[in-house]
This record gives sequence, structure tokens and C-alpha cells, in this order.
Amino acid sequence: MEVTGKIKVVNPEQQVSASFRKREVVVTTEEQYPQHIMIEFTQDKCDLLNNYSIGEAVKVSINLRGREWVNPQGETRYFNSIQGWRIEKLAAEAPAAAPMPAAPAFAPATNLNEDEPDDLPF
Repeated sequence: MEVTGKIKVVNPEQQVSASFRKREVVVTTEEQYPQHIMIEFTQDKCDLLNNYSIGEAVKVSINLRGREWVNPQGETRYFNSIQGWRIEKLAAEAPAAAPMPAAPAFAPATNLNEDEPDDLPF
């Protein structure tokens, strides 16, 4: 899956534990009702965000992750996350191509003879 839009926030890297690190980016989609999508990059993927800044148009490849957790009272809860694994800059919009020149107009045929048989199949 992919999310496209402009970067709104790039958070600093967080060292969650001795062996786990993550970094978050918020991408605002460009549609009728823009969405602010928080995407999490983990471990070695954190470094992918080093060359990106606020306002850049990007396409982010994502995976949806879900997990189940049972609290001490025995209640089951479910959590979702959006995990990024690739990010790329979108090219600036290219100017529209110049329209093709119109084909030269042909003069109407004047040598029609209605007495000749019509060999068209329709």
C-alpha cells in the first residue's frame, strides 16, 4: 500500500529499548478532505527519513500492522499501526505538454461519380 502527500512533521528518532528504535513522520494527503497520517519507521528504516523535510511531496510504501493485547484484568484490546518501509520524493509537477498542431485540412473531394458502384462493405 502507498500513501502520498506532503510531509507535515518529521519527529526525531526514539530509542524505545536497547534493541528497538523508531521514528515517525506525518504525511498530509492532498484530497478533498486531507488526512494527517502518522507513519512509523523502525530499526534501520529510521535512517530513510534523514534526507526529508517538512513540505516535501512524498510517496510512502506502508504495511498495516495489528496486534492483540490482554490487560491484567483479562480484557482483550487491539492496536493498529502504519509501518513505513520505503519513502521517495515525488517529482515537481511538469508543465503541461504543448498541444499537438492540428492536422492540415484536406479539400473536399470533387471527383465523385454516383454512377460508380460502391465497394464499401457497409
